[in-house]
Amino acid sequence: MAESESGQDKTEDPTEKRKKDSREKGEIARSKELNTVAVTLAGAGGLLAFGAGLAETLMELMRINFSLSREVLIDERSMGIFLMASGKMALLATQPVLLVLLLAAIIGPISLGGWLFAGGTLAPKFSRMNPLAGIKRMFSMHALVELLKALAKFFVILIVAVVVLASDRDDLLSIANEPIEQAIIHSVQVVGWSALWMAAGLLLIAAVDAPFQLWQSLKKLKMTKQEVRDEYKDSEGKPEVKQRIRQLQREMSQRRMMAAVPEADVIITNPTHYAVALKYDPEKGAAPLLLAKGTDFLALKIREIGQEYNIQLLESPALARSIYYSTELEQEIPAGLYLAVAQVLAYVYQIRQYRAGKGKPPEPLKDLPIPPDLRRDS
Repeated sequence: MAESESGQDKTEDPTEKRKKDSREKGEIARSKELNTVAVTLAGAGGLLAFGAGLAETLMELMRINFSLSREVLIDERSMGIFLMASGKMALLATQPVLLVLLLAAIIGPISLGGWLFAGGTLAPKFSRMNPLAGIKRMFSMHALVELLKALAKFFVILIVAVVVLASDRDDLLSIANEPIEQAIIHSVQVVGWSALWMAAGLLLIAAVDAPFQLWQSLKKLKMTKQEVRDEYKDSEGKPEVKQRIRQLQREMSQRRMMAAVPEADVIITNPTHYAVALKYDPEKGAAPLLLAKGTDFLALKIREIGQEYNIQLLESPALARSIYYSTELEQEIPAGLYLAVAQVLAYVYQIRQYRAGKGKPPEPLKDLPIPPDLRRDS
């Protein structure tokens, strides 16, 4: 089993980043055999489809150029005129076959690996000029595989050619007895069918080579566990850096939260383990808003700020825990706690009125109504 330079086995599937980097370098699965089959089949098919018209045009071209009059032969300008006309006829005659071959040459490569243009592959690599590296490639496993494929293609084409020629023996012999025009068209058809059958024989080689190229490409992209971890660190950031960032984010969030505590109408406590700060503004919302919440040390800081700004502190362990676990910062309290919080706010309002000399002292709050689904015992 092949091992990486670090001594670890490449057992992990390639990541998306590894695949993307590989494509940018032009390192994708390509099958030369598939391309060869596509072009050969297209050429044979084009020859069968357009071969008769091509043969007739070429025969007409030969008749025109081999039956010149005396006036044309002694005219110096005639050679250029006939050359241009002959080239135009030949190009128009071969154009359909050439277009079919062009399409096959484009579709064949992109059928395996897709369309790709990597500018980096055009850059010169002086490492390829190293003779030692060249000798190493000549005796590598890849060179052995290419040699076996070449031998397989040779024997496949040889066998198919022998079978095709044997089956077309009568047609080949009959061509000698046909008129010249018919014999040329018949020859084109025989050549086309022979090429088509030989190209079809190469389908077996391509059917083996294409999956092999895909497997080999995937094998090259395999990664060790360490490579996966290193790539994750590079893309996502090192754990200690991410932890530091999260810590800074928490500190900034806590500072913003503490800055909002002086705006609260009441702070409800546990009395020591939990503290939540609420604000009610009927013009902005239908329910009280949670400005700050915390446990232990944060709860202590919230109480200290509340005492500093003369905010009413109310001791209600069950309600403090319920609000802490059910409501996020800067969010309205759930509907199930409306009644309990309304009683708290009414109590705070009465205390303010009493301190201002406008009423009697309020009676202590009794058990507040907290729904069972929002109650937290600890």
